[in-house]
Amino acid sequence: MTGRAQILLVDDEANIRRMLAALLREEGFTVAEAANGNAALLQVDDVDPDVVLLDLLMPPGPDGLETLTALRERGRTIPVIMMSGKAQLTDAVRAVKLGAFQFLEKPLAPESILVTVRAALELNRTRAENRALQAELGRRSALVGQSAAMRQVRALIERVAPTEARVLLSGESGTGKELAAAAIHGASRRTGRAFVTVNCAAIPRDLVESEMFGHERGAFTGATERRLGRFELAHQGTLFLDEIGDLSADAQAKLLRTLETGDLQRLGAETAQRVDVRIVAATNRQLEDAVAEGEFREDLYFRLNVFPIRLPPLRERLEDLPLLVAHLADRLRPRQAPTFTAGALEALAGYAWPGNVRELANLVERLIILCGHTVEAEAVRQVLRGGPPPPVASAALGRPLSEALDDYERGLISAALSQAHGSVAEAARLLQTDRANLYRRMRRLELDRE
Repeated sequence: MTGRAQILLVDDEANIRRMLAALLREEGFTVAEAANGNAALLQVDDVDPDVVLLDLLMPPGPDGLETLTALRERGRTIPVIMMSGKAQLTDAVRAVKLGAFQFLEKPLAPESILVTVRAALELNRTRAENRALQAELGRRSALVGQSAAMRQVRALIERVAPTEARVLLSGESGTGKELAAAAIHGASRRTGRAFVTVNCAAIPRDLVESEMFGHERGAFTGATERRLGRFELAHQGTLFLDEIGDLSADAQAKLLRTLETGDLQRLGAETAQRVDVRIVAATNRQLEDAVAEGEFREDLYFRLNVFPIRLPPLRERLEDLPLLVAHLADRLRPRQAPTFTAGALEALAGYAWPGNVRELANLVERLIILCGHTVEAEAVRQVLRGGPPPPVASAALGRPLSEALDDYERGLISAALSQAHGSVAEAARLLQTDRANLYRRMRRLELDRE
């Protein structure tokens, strides 16, 4: 249900604490309690809660707004849900400005409390994923290369990043569009806020609207509770819409309305709400052709294509290949990066790379598994010809079965991606699975990268 999320409950009324604590514990939460603001600040340091439920009026000592202010001054970004039975509109406005997640009026309805706590935990989870993504993108040293084509891409990113303009990234599959989107976010005024990604091709079509815009409880069969969409989770940050050309017609229409008005409406909701999100979209399709064929809305295309940036294919910047190989090898084996001989690099440069950097990353990983510390030209030529995969049975002995199976699956998917020239759709066909399932497996095995 909810796992072992830690809730800090702050209220000067013992009866309210007892009632809320019982409700939350019954739902599987761990609950810590504090009777005033000073005790709450001490508890925050001791228990490191995932969510704080904070009463507004708690005499004597600091009230809820003062306690919230102290938390933010300490740099704590925990979602805080304010509660009050005597609140004025000015209190609610001030709480929101101070960063409160939501403001609930007493008497508190149990369902309202649980829905709000779960929504706050969803926000926490997304923030954690965002921090992990930012760290991973940082480790990747995005946009590696010193070719003229890559210098131009970086110059365009530096020009557009500080603005609020929407950006449409185009380029073949595997050229690094997600890294470019992260670079735009990192150089923008929103860099301290969320960077949320939506892979429009990896989400089942009947769930795209719920994933992007959220839903209310009961909005459809299986919607047992309210869910925040990616737009809400990216509020005041950047939303990266990857493979935007795969959006259904219904999702395109709803996205257009949100871009035009700045308002979104969860599935099943009666009212809309304002969101502040910068959109960076990406596609490996020719959207102009999709517009001409009636597969993509022309008005949405113009809304997204405010500042276009094309990511060049690897074959147009082969001079970057030694830097890319060194970077990828170091990322795969950071403590002892293998060496690619001059002959190996020459053999790599003689290939057309239809799958671009993603295909190169898969092939470099496969070569490292095959060759160990030194990669020679003959090994490169053998793998490029579709040579046999590395033996795994003897290497698996003495290791946990789960690790050995993960390595086998990782190698199998890497081989399929290499044979498919980096195309996830074609790799899914070769592996006789659907694309959404393959994306999930790649993400789990840390193969979902450009």
